[in-house]
Amino acid sequence: MDRSFYQFVLSFRGGKKDDSMSVFAEAMFNDQSFPKDERGFDLLSRYLEEKADPEMPSVVFDELFEMYQERFS
Repeated sequence: MDRSFYQFVLSFRGGKKDDSMSVFAEAMFNDQSFPKDERGFDLLSRYLEEKADPEMPSVVFDELFEMYQERFS
């Protein structure tokens, strides 16, 4: 994979306020401790579960990660 998950999700920033992927991307961008270089599902998933941010729900993460894998693996 050429890009980290963080870099991939940044492409969803600036979308509509009711778009769950755009909301996720904005919340992730504003989270200074987000693992920006990570490419693996397990560490990212664990981070989001522990953080439990309502703007970064696991269901949206799963959908984004699936798109990420399809594009970059």
